[in-house]
Amino acid sequence: MNDSFRRGAREGFRAFLPLSVGLIPWAMVTGVAMRSAGFSVIEAIGMTLMVFAGTAQLGTLPLIVSGAPLWLIVTTALVLNLRFVIFSAAISPAFEGIPLLKRMMSGYLLVDGVFAVGAERMLASKDRDWRFGFYLAPSLWAWSLWQVFVLLGVLGAELVPQGWSLEFMATIALMTLLVPLAASRPMLVAALAGGVSAVALRGMPLKLGLIAGIMIGIVAGFAAEHWLHRRRAA
Repeated sequence: MNDSFRRGAREGFRAFLPLSVGLIPWAMVTGVAMRSAGFSVIEAIGMTLMVFAGTAQLGTLPLIVSGAPLWLIVTTALVLNLRFVIFSAAISPAFEGIPLLKRMMSGYLLVDGVFAVGAERMLASKDRDWRFGFYLAPSLWAWSLWQVFVLLGVLGAELVPQGWSLEFMATIALMTLLVPLAASRPMLVAALAGGVSAVALRGMPLKLGLIAGIMIGIVAGFAAEHWLHRRRAA
């Protein structure tokens, strides 16, 4: 941890700190939801440590409760997390020269908010140690917040009044992550196409409308990106 790494870590932490507050209600809702779905405390904690993806955790719970086949549960989780493949590819140049083990750990820690606030600054910097510090500090902070407040939700699930509407708070938290990501036209097109499609197809069996909406959003985003590049080149 040289001076450059520590400087990057401080700047990354400060940049992500305001946005990280949105993780708290979402994490608690996830903990409560897993207990409501019949998970034991150990099972809920184990899923949180292994998956570390709130959207995938919440998105697969209805399928688990309804007894959906394992292939559908796994497919749904993978599709819900496809955005991280795009995020990883986008920031991969910032990890040039970083050892494989550290890059694998970084992949596990990747969250939407860190990508939203850090991708542009990381790619603009030529200092490898600064880039890694800028990424790692907020990522570890996000992981710690998530684990702690999911655990609080798990342990306090029976004490949370039903009228608190924590589900609505989680939606607000997701929106705070969406706004920075939707700043570019392709991302906005992907969000709109995926959201409208998921709502329109919500009547499909086995929650397949959600998967279809995600795929439509991804295709629409790539198409918009391709069209934008062609327009700039013209």
